[in-house]
Amino acid sequence: MPHFDLVALIKAIGYIGVTVMVFAESGLLIGFFLPGDSLLFTAGFLASQGYLSIWILAPLAFVAAVLGDAVGYGFGRRVGRGLFQRPESTFFKPEYLARAEAFFMRHGGKALVLARFLPIVRTFTPIVAGAAEMRYPRFALYNVLGGFLWAVGVSVAGYFLGSAIPNIDRYLLPIIVLIIAISVTPTAIHIWRENREEISLIVRKRLRRSTTRR
Repeated sequence: MPHFDLVALIKAIGYIGVTVMVFAESGLLIGFFLPGDSLLFTAGFLASQGYLSIWILAPLAFVAAVLGDAVGYGFGRRVGRGLFQRPESTFFKPEYLARAEAFFMRHGGKALVLARFLPIVRTFTPIVAGAAEMRYPRFALYNVLGGFLWAVGVSVAGYFLGSAIPNIDRYLLPIIVLIIAISVTPTAIHIWRENREEISLIVRKRLRRSTTRR
């Protein structure tokens, strides 16, 4: 999403819209596609330019992130393992859930903190935690910690960079692209490691087809 579109979107939806988007991406299945990192950073930047207040934005984002994960946990706990047998639909892909489960099993409780900074995985990890029947007090601890580091940390980073660097709006697009790249890279590496042979096979097939057509 171009930075000017994101800026215009945040100006249009305001605090309520940003809060709803953070909540949806944190715990609702349909929220996995939302631009959480770039949204928070850009909102923080706009706060540094006087369009929003960081003292209102950061707490709202934090509460939305924590409540979103809590809803995801409750959904996973209620639906349980049956969620893994759900058929694929427009807003649900079993592979995303399986990816989040592998991430959760590898990292344990700290996955709830780490997943905050990974697109797609952050939406499904609390659901997996609920399905795995993780004890709620332990979940709540990691949920609050991860929600604070992500929601407050990213938005405040946008605010301070916007305040410290003159004419930062000129560099906003490259910064957002860098944020997206950094957040997507760990997921891409994980996918490559888990599906290296399959991906290589697909690439070889396509190269053969293109060579044959020539």
